[in-house]
Amino acid sequence: MFRPAQLLLLLLFSLTYQMTGSRHIRVRAALQNTGWLAPSSNVRTQDAGEGEDNVSAESRWLLALEREKQSEDFIFQRPLRCLDMLATEGHFTFTASAEEEEERPTCATFIIGEPGEVVGLKLSDVNVDCDAGDFIKIFDGWVLQGENFPSSQDHPLPLHRRYTDICSSSSGAVRSSQNVAAVFFRVRRPGGGFTLAVEKLHNPWPCNIVSQSPEGSFTMVLPHQNRNCSFSVIYPVEIEVTQLALEEDQSNQLRPRWRSSSGCLGSGDYLELLGGNGVDTSRMFPVAALCFPLSRPAQIKMACDNSVVRLVSSGNYVNRVSFRYRLLPPRRPSATHRNGLDVDDVCNAE
Repeated sequence: MFRPAQLLLLLLFSLTYQMTGSRHIRVRAALQNTGWLAPSSNVRTQDAGEGEDNVSAESRWLLALEREKQSEDFIFQRPLRCLDMLATEGHFTFTASAEEEEERPTCATFIIGEPGEVVGLKLSDVNVDCDAGDFIKIFDGWVLQGENFPSSQDHPLPLHRRYTDICSSSSGAVRSSQNVAAVFFRVRRPGGGFTLAVEKLHNPWPCNIVSQSPEGSFTMVLPHQNRNCSFSVIYPVEIEVTQLALEEDQSNQLRPRWRSSSGCLGSGDYLELLGGNGVDTSRMFPVAALCFPLSRPAQIKMACDNSVVRLVSSGNYVNRVSFRYRLLPPRRPSATHRNGLDVDDVCNAE
């Protein structure tokens, strides 16, 4: 069964496909109206013995689509749903329907970028009645079932400063601290609403990341920063730590945290692996901690709904970790691994 966080990512993939398809349909129709492209029934892959007209028409359509996507004036637009997930740049407009005002729910939009991006949000055409109970609040991160990502231990701002209340703010522009952000709102008056502009911005030092994919690789670097950075994969995965560069290293043995009285926790700079079924890393189970250079890759299977690689840094050094991750098959993983780490399946034991 999928957890709420996994359902959000499934919604993300579904909406991304729908948005890509609708954009192609819209551009294709425009090209047909201008004579650039023949009707869909006449456009197909060239068969043996056919002429080149159909192929050239399809090629012209693909070329025109790519040019539009790359042009500076191309802006993707669509309506914003009450529960929505956005993974692309564009303008998204919410308009309250003519339902009974008492039935207006609190709506939520979750925005996610690539690991090396932060999210820029800007509101325009705001038509809400704050005195009547309407509100729009932007959150720097995600909130799911009362849990925050990043946790208060990992985010540079206190929790109350991570909210931007549009009703009491003079600016409707916000830039997130990581690759995820959220907008919570309620608009009661029919016809009221707003437009949300989403922009993806390059982040030279990515920190506190939610992965859009259950498989991939990443390198996380903390250059003399006294902060904690996590990489969250909201799937059961196998994680392979391929490189760990910490200034302080004292041993060459991978030890579970719960079997060590001090170990890596007292070093000030270490890597920990966390597992759990929520998004708040401070509420997740500590599986293992590493504070030494690796002579070979370290692997561990995390049968949790959320698997996290978290780098803790004192700020005195440049710390770096590289790792790979891949989706676990739908079965209970073995608890013994080649590096000698014996780990109970804590998530399945809950």
